[in-house]
Amino acid sequence: MSGSRAGWLLLLLAIGLGLGAWRLRAGASGGQFHLAGADCQSCHLAGKQTKPDQAGLLLASQETLCGKCHPKAVQVSHPSGFIPKGKIPAEYPLDWKGDLTCSTCHIVHGNTPGLLRGNKRGRDLCLACHAQKFFEKMPDHGVSVISGHLAAGIRAGAQGLDSYSVQCLACHGAFGDALGVKVDQNLVLRHGGNSLNHPIGMRYADAMRYGGFRAQSMLPKAIMLPGGRVSCVSCHEGYSKEHGKLVMPNVRSALCFQCHDL
Repeated sequence: MSGSRAGWLLLLLAIGLGLGAWRLRAGASGGQFHLAGADCQSCHLAGKQTKPDQAGLLLASQETLCGKCHPKAVQVSHPSGFIPKGKIPAEYPLDWKGDLTCSTCHIVHGNTPGLLRGNKRGRDLCLACHAQKFFEKMPDHGVSVISGHLAAGIRAGAQGLDSYSVQCLACHGAFGDALGVKVDQNLVLRHGGNSLNHPIGMRYADAMRYGGFRAQSMLPKAIMLPGGRVSCVSCHEGYSKEHGKLVMPNVRSALCFQCHDL
């Protein structure tokens, strides 16, 4: 995915170390500040008394707080909430615990597209922390992770495909994917060499009514059903340096049996 598209795909909006939570107003550029209408005490320990030196003291982790508005975002995004192994540039701050968090890359109360820090975008943003060899080791040389996030906010596709699947198929299907992944006219996702064929885009609740499926409430959290529909990210991790990695091992069809009750 090109760097020019990466800016508007980076839609995971963070909560945390932003300055000026108590001064939310329309921005100089005319745009509205993120969380302008939010109650300070919904995130900050000090509530309306929040000041720059203690703005990072939150009621929960940033991943938890961000997840209130962006559910499942961490599953389709760059990992967050951990101590990085390498050195991170000062312009991308860690939190008080030394963790890389949502606000490492995003300005919490900003008003720019994607709320990104600095001027780097796409691969240049990734290379601010990662060495080039990090991507060269990947089968697709980092194409699948260079945007930072799969975005739920883009327009969904025809025939009920969710926005995550649309983004996956933009590379896999629309441009003559070398692996042979495509969706046919019957909404069957066909993997290369017909190694595995699986319906996509249908509502899981509708499938349950036919019988032979476990209740959605019984499915592991790793299995995502965006909008209640079967998606690429139902079986594959949306963001992983091991491109196409399954959300769990499929030894003895273990992944299949998470949904299929045979």
